[in-house]
Amino acid sequence: MKRRRFIQLAGLAGTGLATGLYTWQIEPFWLEFVYRPMRVKHLPKQLVGKTVIQISDMHVGNRFDYNFLIESFKKAQKLNPDFVVYTGDFVNYENKEQHKQLDEVLKHAVIGSKGTLGVLGNHDYGKNWAEDNVANKVEHQLNTSGIQILRNQHINIEGLNFLGVDDYWGTNFKPTRVLNQYQPNQPHITLCHNPDVCDLDVWGDYQGWILSGHTHGGQCKPPFLPPPMLPVENDLYSAGEIDLKDGRILYINRAIGHLFQVRFNVRPEITVFTLEMA
Repeated sequence: MKRRRFIQLAGLAGTGLATGLYTWQIEPFWLEFVYRPMRVKHLPKQLVGKTVIQISDMHVGNRFDYNFLIESFKKAQKLNPDFVVYTGDFVNYENKEQHKQLDEVLKHAVIGSKGTLGVLGNHDYGKNWAEDNVANKVEHQLNTSGIQILRNQHINIEGLNFLGVDDYWGTNFKPTRVLNQYQPNQPHITLCHNPDVCDLDVWGDYQGWILSGHTHGGQCKPPFLPPPMLPVENDLYSAGEIDLKDGRILYINRAIGHLFQVRFNVRPEITVFTLEMA
């Protein structure tokens, strides 16, 4: 082999090794706080300027070092959020060990001064998304830790309505039960783990924000190209803010945790919204 060709191959091998190490050991733990305005119709004046933190897809389990979650939560706590919402997949359920692990992480949960709410994701329903006992246990753990889980339920906090849709793939998906509570002259934020629900004929005249997770942004995304693999039917539902053109605004959080410890060009995210009048 000629010397020049050898140097080229060695360079490529070195680049590949560096990229592999980056996607495995660096970016999965390189948290990004994403700051965005949230313009809400009919928002009460006293809530203008207040913050809503969204945390999604913790996936507490054995796939990665969940101490990263605890460290991230400690950083988020310093922001003193008014509201905190969690949009599902708290665990990557394999067995009862995940309940103990979740309790350990929840000792450091980010709690809002005005309210802390959440919805369940498909992984919170255990194997094949069908174990109600797992979902009920996770719900109990979260409620005990100060995170009020909305399972096709709604709550009003200081004039702001939060609607919670239970997981699309789980056993308790009954969205109209809560979406029928929509009142057009009031401000609303809906929590819904799987963004594919946005394409179902269940929303009626709903106008407002929908906060989702589930996709992890694909976890790996080539520059200037869409991620090659997303766990949704609608390929447009990757990450970030999407105007659905009918009065609904969808935001898909890139997730703080991972199913597999690999990320490229899709850093883990905690979103910090500042409430504004629309």
